[in-house]
Amino acid sequence: MDLLDAARTLQPELVALRRALHAEPEVGLRLPLTRRKVLDALAGLPLEITTGTGLDSVTAVLRGGGDGPTVLLRADMDALPVQERAPAGAPESGIPGRMHACGHDLHTAILVGAARLLAEQRELLGGDVVLMFQPGEEGEGGARIMVDEGVLTAAGADRPVGAAYALHVTSAVLPAGVVAGRPGPILAAADRLRVVVRGRGGHGSSPHTALDPVPAACEMVTALQTAVTRTFSVFDPVVVTVGSFHAGDAHNVIPDEACFVATVRSFSPAAGARAAEVLPAVVRGIAAAHGLAVEVEYRQDYPVTISGPDAAVEVADTARDLLGADRWVELEHPFAGSEDFSFVLQRVPGAFFFLGATLPGRDPADAPYNHSPEAAFDESVLADGAALLAALALRRR
Repeated sequence: MDLLDAARTLQPELVALRRALHAEPEVGLRLPLTRRKVLDALAGLPLEITTGTGLDSVTAVLRGGGDGPTVLLRADMDALPVQERAPAGAPESGIPGRMHACGHDLHTAILVGAARLLAEQRELLGGDVVLMFQPGEEGEGGARIMVDEGVLTAAGADRPVGAAYALHVTSAVLPAGVVAGRPGPILAAADRLRVVVRGRGGHGSSPHTALDPVPAACEMVTALQTAVTRTFSVFDPVVVTVGSFHAGDAHNVIPDEACFVATVRSFSPAAGARAAEVLPAVVRGIAAAHGLAVEVEYRQDYPVTISGPDAAVEVADTARDLLGADRWVELEHPFAGSEDFSFVLQRVPGAFFFLGATLPGRDPADAPYNHSPEAAFDESVLADGAALLAALALRRR
């Protein structure tokens, strides 16, 4: 039986696991129910398993038959604080206000499937395999914590991870079963800019007797967009979006302060470093011009996710060989989303790639995308994803 056929025999149990995870989504770094399900699913396999201390992670090492490089395969496990609006017939969350809107339940089931496939063929492995089941991808930096806790040396200090791979399902954009990737940047860095403009409140009829922070804050929002277009190359772009703006409570009262928060996306370390200098300087300059105090916090959350050229080619070749040439697409541009698998790829070579999971009957061009309360995923891709991750580990020599 070849790898893909073997994976398809696992499809029913992978679907069952995915649905169990979907029914009890957990958010953040502490996922006790999810971790228990993963540990139960891995029981009986020849794995060396450890769990995290600063988060509810699972790290499982499968010893291979050779002295080749150690390969890491990652799945994130956390959900989102989203109230699900599932389409008819789709699995539903059993916890109000929480939902696997980004498909991490599929990722977890896929990696369990890969573990089962690799355990059956461990004598063919060129080296060891580290299975990284990670909480807290959605803004908590769980991958960074797992790196700090030693996931990259889980197979032993003398057998550090030499290659790392992770996939991400999409509920839109790609047809179900299509694999997509690219060498170089594939996801953006995500930074956060928080600004509090402090003035002096007063009566709305007499702004000359107050120090109004609202016009200055509005000017800052506009100036940030101008700074992007006049400071950064269109060929190495930066995106700034102000998603939160708050000032005052009454129409006729000048408030003491105005606050806004923006996300900043960039696609190279150089552009990200430049944004961290330029954008706070713009805000401070406008505040000074208005005679206002300002508090500026610039937080660099996730780095750019960069697939190494050799690893990206390996993913493309593996997808074509395993699934067929028509199932691989090379992306022309990166996506502007971000991923904390970037912390792993900062340390070891590897690749990040996508697996389409658009539901039958939905058009990938306009289907609800990941993080939408209406996002839903085609479970038929579970076996293919498991086979693909397993094949990447088997090919490394």
